[in-house]
Amino acid sequence: MAMIQNDWLAPLKPEFSKPYYADLFEFVKNEYATRQIFPPADDIFNAFHLTPLHEVKVVILGQDPYHNDGQAHGLCFSVKPDVEIPPSLVNIYQELHDDLGCYIPNNGYLTKWAKQGVLMLNTVLTVRAHQANSHRGMGWEQFTDAAIRILNEQDRPIVFILWGSPAQKKAQMLNNPKHLILKAPHPSPLSAYRGFFGSRPFSQTNEFLVRNGLEPIDWQIENV
Repeated sequence: MAMIQNDWLAPLKPEFSKPYYADLFEFVKNEYATRQIFPPADDIFNAFHLTPLHEVKVVILGQDPYHNDGQAHGLCFSVKPDVEIPPSLVNIYQELHDDLGCYIPNNGYLTKWAKQGVLMLNTVLTVRAHQANSHRGMGWEQFTDAAIRILNEQDRPIVFILWGSPAQKKAQMLNNPKHLILKAPHPSPLSAYRGFFGSRPFSQTNEFLVRNGLEPIDWQIENV
């Protein structure tokens, strides 16, 4: 497990000494030793590695990692460049096309967003192969809630994009008037037609950033 080394470390450090985290660490270590677990252990904290705290401008919250072979690499909704684009991301790309006119790329590799200040955080950071939500309730939620509280306390504008009811429940932790909270149904094929399509999160995010003197996000993911 590649530990967090950047400016996330100091505010998150208290979590590492709490009893729940000791239990979580032992559980995760045993799972990787005895089962097939995603993402690869060194990718667990990629969202934090790729988007330092002082650079966070936007937060996209996912649920738990993709659970099929080779998909998850530590950023919510993102897959490695040579992996088929999952259905939820297909719908995200469709909304991005309809909202900002971006072309739909041939890959689902979203590190470009992360490197521009979009924290792509799942609420649970590991999963058993082919078993969605299999690591739910083991302690990751407490850890990622701590990260969300740290973000809420930042004295600068941040956009929180909350898709689906599990992500939207986190809104109760977000009481800083400087932030913008955007809620919509989840982009999954089961719910995207209930209001995800047409919600225009990407243009709303960029308008808010520009209004606050910040560089907008270049949302276009290029073909590989």
